[in-house]
Amino acid sequence: MLEVGIRLREIGSVRRAAPAPLLVVHDGLDYARRTSLFRLLDALVEANEVPPHRVALLVADDRKETYSASTPYARALVAALDETAGRRARRVGLGSSLGALALLHAHRLEPHAFAGLFLQSGSFFRRRTDAQEAGFGRFARVDRFVGTVLNARDEARPVPTTITCALDEENYANNATLAQALAAQGYPVDFHAARGNHNWPTWRRALESYLASLLRRVWR
Repeated sequence: MLEVGIRLREIGSVRRAAPAPLLVVHDGLDYARRTSLFRLLDALVEANEVPPHRVALLVADDRKETYSASTPYARALVAALDETAGRRARRVGLGSSLGALALLHAHRLEPHAFAGLFLQSGSFFRRRTDAQEAGFGRFARVDRFVGTVLNARDEARPVPTTITCALDEENYANNATLAQALAAQGYPVDFHAARGNHNWPTWRRALESYLASLLRRVWR
């Protein structure tokens, strides 16, 4: 089985062996460095908006392979989270671009894996909307997976899901389509689109605006 790199950090007062909510972050080191994620979470705990919790920063050696709807990676991720934090932890997944795609893929394969999803500018590629991405090595695999989500009826346990995307980026159309499909399948979906691009400043602004609402909904 693939090895999944996980770095844990506690936010607020969490006893070492005690169960606690868990925020699972793809491209975790980049989120920590480029969005001031820990500063935001510390402030939310201090203001009593969310409970003390743990953060699992995920590190990928080859994100284009592992984050592109890879079943071996999804299985390994869920197994690593079960071993690291236990199944009792209410997990929220956070990721952008391919990292968002990989979280949705893991959730659809293993419905118990996450209690909520925060997906930013996900790479939910389809041939009809994303021909410009056809040169990506795992385009066909991503297209197949996204198609199964869009055309599914009863495939996974719906969880609260926030999707953010910039109006000015190429992924806007596929994100909007996915949000509509998940809502039709019973997911409580909040879809937020604003000016910006497929970049860290845009994702940081969306985190600051909308992450707290999802965490309160799932963790309270």
